Amino acid sequence: MLRSFLIRDASYTFIYGFLYNLCILIPIIASIRVSGFLVKLIIFIAGFAAALVLVHHFPKKQFERKHLSVLYSGCLSLKIFIMSCLLMLVTVLFLLLFKQIFWSVFLGGLAWFILLETVLFWNGMLRVFLSSVQLGLQMRIIAALCGWIPLVNIYMLLKVIAIIEQELAFEYKKDLVDEVAAETQQCLTKYPILLVHGVFFRDIEYLNYWGRIPRFLKQRGADIYYGNQESAQAVAYCGQQLAEQILKIVEETGCEKINIIAHSKGGLDSRYAISNCGVASYVASLTTINTPHQGCIFANYLLKNAPARLVKVVETVYNGAFQKLGDYNPNFLTAVSDLSDEACLKLNQQMPNVAGVYYQSVATFVKKASSGKFPLNLFYPVVKHFDGRNDGLVSVESAGYFDETLLIEPPAKRGISHADVIDLTRENIEGFDVREFYKDLIVDLKEKGY
Repeated sequence: MLRSFLIRDASYTFIYGFLYNLCILIPIIASIRVSGFLVKLIIFIAGFAAALVLVHHFPKKQFERKHLSVLYSGCLSLKIFIMSCLLMLVTVLFLLLFKQIFWSVFLGGLAWFILLETVLFWNGMLRVFLSSVQLGLQMRIIAALCGWIPLVNIYMLLKVIAIIEQELAFEYKKDLVDEVAAETQQCLTKYPILLVHGVFFRDIEYLNYWGRIPRFLKQRGADIYYGNQESAQAVAYCGQQLAEQILKIVEETGCEKINIIAHSKGGLDSRYAISNCGVASYVASLTTINTPHQGCIFANYLLKNAPARLVKVVETVYNGAFQKLGDYNPNFLTAVSDLSDEACLKLNQQMPNVAGVYYQSVATFVKKASSGKFPLNLFYPVVKHFDGRNDGLVSVESAGYFDETLLIEPPAKRGISHADVIDLTRENIEGFDVREFYKDLIVDLKEKGY
């Protein structure tokens, strides 16, 4: 199936490239053969309209996900742009060889060629820049800056196309597997899944904290719900909100129990809900992912050394912004305080494991600062100084809290950051497929009877 996709893509490139070149050449040739300004104008307008129709109707429905279809058409535009430029170069050289260049229309033809190629190029570049996930901010900036440097711009364009083609091929294979996996219902667990976000984020429908993971799991039968707790508040406060959400899910669905998968501070919130808010009997399992169970010495250091005035400004701005995003009572400083090693030591005494609930933890780490995106790449060396191996925020020792702990070794020299492990950046990481990782977690819960 992937091979047929690649063959079809090559066919589209050739066919549309040929047709687009006709839109360029026919008006130029016609302007030589016909007389009358109005007739020539009509021919050029018709050629421009035909070019726009081709640009607009590049194959769209290639993927289930709309942004991938847009990305595909943008990549196709860029490849046709290169092909079209090469074909025009060959054409001009051929005409020069046989002395068929009509210098009287050369400048007009050149302007016409530049106009249509500009339309084609920017159609592709804008679609690619707006829809690609793997291109990254750094590559976008470099490509934009190098676009004005001769020869370098060609190299960068080819590199952009290579990255996009790799992304499209990866996602196309994923979609092919999804069609089969949807029939297996391999992630349909006995109890539904409650995904609990970490600090400084909310569960927003169109900006999913968990990236591509929920869609992937739902395709395989998973029944997914979200924590919807405050983005920043005390562990006890958020724990009570989670308890209310758990009771609501159980009451509305009749599911009896739920499986919780919680990231970062969400793991502490979930533990508090289970141990202190009367919902232990409604929880089958808790899986925490990069949760600072033993706190962060780094957080404690910041609280003690950050200028009080700066902390106050950040708190005021944050609380005001997240109230508008749906928080009822955000409290930036309280949330950070509950992540310190001193606070977590006290919390752990209040949140013992409850019999009947299956507990497991997951820990990841990176090997160098450059493995994480901003601002994790800045935090990594500081956290390493205080806490040792870490994912950019949370140490391995703090995250691997329960007897059942899975430590994910970094693939190659990169590693898995605090953001990577929830697919926040939507980046395809060589050696680690985050969607498959969550599928495996849930299949394991299913096999254990949860």
